Amino acid sequence: MKTPKPKDTAAGRWLSYRSEIKVFDCTIRDGGLMNNHHFEDQIVRAVYDACVAAGVDYMELGYKASRRGIKAGEYGHWKYCLEEDLRRIVGDNPTDLKLSVMADAERCDYREDIPPRKESIVDMIRVATYINQIPTALDMVKDAHDKGYETTVNLMAVSIVPDHELDEGLDMLAGSEAKVIYVVDSFGALYSEQVRYLVRKYLHYCKAAGKEVGVHMHDNQHLAYANTIEGIITGANFLDATMAGLGRGAGNCPMELLVSFLHNPKYDLRPVLECVQRSITPLRSKLLWGYDLPYLLTGMLNQHPRAAIKHKQAELDGAKSDILEFYDAMTEEAE
Repeated sequence: MKTPKPKDTAAGRWLSYRSEIKVFDCTIRDGGLMNNHHFEDQIVRAVYDACVAAGVDYMELGYKASRRGIKAGEYGHWKYCLEEDLRRIVGDNPTDLKLSVMADAERCDYREDIPPRKESIVDMIRVATYINQIPTALDMVKDAHDKGYETTVNLMAVSIVPDHELDEGLDMLAGSEAKVIYVVDSFGALYSEQVRYLVRKYLHYCKAAGKEVGVHMHDNQHLAYANTIEGIITGANFLDATMAGLGRGAGNCPMELLVSFLHNPKYDLRPVLECVQRSITPLRSKLLWGYDLPYLLTGMLNQHPRAAIKHKQAELDGAKSDILEFYDAMTEEAE
């Protein structure tokens, strides 16, 4: 059953879609940061089935991370995305859905851990990098490209990167083999005018090099959806979202909101709603993602959410939660 088309009302006529847009599901990868990647197989399969049925373009199954010195059982399968684990969920993936994994710069033995594309069911390698790691990221992108994969670069924590450094970094990335370069609001700190400015800047470097711009937003200030829309309006064509917004800390742009906004008959909202209701919502009481006051404060202060995550975990473990004490501590630290 396809999502009904909007009625031809005055409001409906304002809504349109671009065929170039690609919807990218990050539920298992970003959500894995809330449970050390210990998703049960049926949850991963439910998200996969929903993405296939909904017409989503890409699904990210997790990370390719170094396995050196790891403690047995500390992380789940989706921290490493071994081929046998991937195939246990999706088989040979006889669908139009493309599969992706993410590799963090300086945290992946990419030459050994990422096999040639012909030996894998993965279609895309997404390289996540901080601005100072770009030389390593460039080598990772080239390695993945030469092995036959589509590639992106997700430039993290852009809200704290000085403008001149960002220009230098984008100039380097524009010369890489990456298909897409992402604006990543790692701290959930950006406002719409900043998203507009950054997407335009990225487009300046990307369009001349034949690349696309993507957006990956976090919801610390309840702006992930709005900022994703701003990215679309400004020209970003790769859009990250997660089922019910499941993701690190405050979470991400919710897939159900994004699909309903796009009004593209290619995408079907109903399988997304079913996945959220049956598979994702029951996880909320344990994983505690989503907008909350501690996440608001780290976003407002343009800081990594680790302090808010620690505060939420202490609350879950029975500690008294005092948001005023947290606010005072965070603002004193920021001064």
